[in-house]
Amino acid sequence: MQVLNPTTEAELGEMVAAAHAADAPLEIAGQGSKADWGRAVALPTRLCLAGLAGIRDYAPAELVLTAGAGTSLRDIRRAVASEGQHLAFEPPDLGPLFGKAPDDSTIGGVIATNLSGSRRPFAGAARDFFLGFRAVNGRGELFKAGGKVVKNVTGYDLPKLLAGSFGTLGAMAEVTLKIVPAPETSLSLVLIGQDLVAAQAAMTAALGSNADPTGAVYLPDGMAGHHPSLAGHVGAGSATVLRLEGSAASIAYRRGELERICAGPSMYLDHHESTAFWIECGALQALLPMRDAAIWLLSVPPAGGADVVLALRRLLPDCRYMMDWGGGRIWLAVPGTAPDAHGSAIRGVLVDGGHATLIRAGQQQRGGDHVFQPEAPIDLLRRLRRSFDPKCLFNRGRLHSEL
Repeated sequence: MQVLNPTTEAELGEMVAAAHAADAPLEIAGQGSKADWGRAVALPTRLCLAGLAGIRDYAPAELVLTAGAGTSLRDIRRAVASEGQHLAFEPPDLGPLFGKAPDDSTIGGVIATNLSGSRRPFAGAARDFFLGFRAVNGRGELFKAGGKVVKNVTGYDLPKLLAGSFGTLGAMAEVTLKIVPAPETSLSLVLIGQDLVAAQAAMTAALGSNADPTGAVYLPDGMAGHHPSLAGHVGAGSATVLRLEGSAASIAYRRGELERICAGPSMYLDHHESTAFWIECGALQALLPMRDAAIWLLSVPPAGGADVVLALRRLLPDCRYMMDWGGGRIWLAVPGTAPDAHGSAIRGVLVDGGHATLIRAGQQQRGGDHVFQPEAPIDLLRRLRRSFDPKCLFNRGRLHSEL
């Protein structure tokens, strides 16, 4: 594979313009930590944006940061943490899930996949913090949208369109993000030994209470022990974990609310332990030992998460899972070599609501159009795609076989 490594916007534009003239498709990548997510494609040339790195502008008082699309997420986290701020959408680190180095994602890759973590239902998704960008379209032309202010109205909301487009609409050179103050402190209540139904009830009650948790996850028997932050506390049992963030005084009150709602054996993770645990959740620590399993991401109505899991376990008794978002997001690991990675069975369970996306699977299992769901009408996708990339050069085939 040929690899192109632009280090400036001008070089990026020239490389794409040459590819457009030659009708040569390009794989768009940063560090490649999520290159195996999406339909399996093998393009002859990779356009690596990792060289477009560096924090260009950071104004803590304005809560705005601008960085090259190839800037590592690690560097951005360190910079904003030094000012008592953070990325509220809590981008997870999926690199280890694909056998890549941990903490090696680029901010461009995070935005391109709209990756958001456990805090997403309470704070918003990556696209909600994406203020603006500079990018090159499929003709090699520079275009930009948004701006470096939190309140900015410039017509079409192109940042939200590019977020989650998997690099198919433009090669991003620079992104501007909204940053927010980090909570003063945090702790997490761990309910030990609950079964699935009890855990669902506890999370639903907590999320509807004045405790205002900013994280609610369930790790069933045999899964919680894969988390270093929990291993010494729960053994082989299950863990239902509820996070509280804010001022010490606020947490003291809300902790009492949680204890009033949640009964049974429990313990607390302090601020440092809690921080470590939620980072582990973002890396899908509980699923990493299942190296050969297909990994699905299911989005369902939160209160119905347990019912979905019970139905899946009846159909796929060897599957393993963890629930996040209070039951609204289910990470599912399914062993086996079924051509569609058991997608038909999984989506049959979700017929009354929800959708499933295939995150990791073998090359052949990722060859069809069953990877992403729900699919937008192909004519709409084609018109949108060709308005930015007339020859469908960028990540051709990544989202759909015809595009």
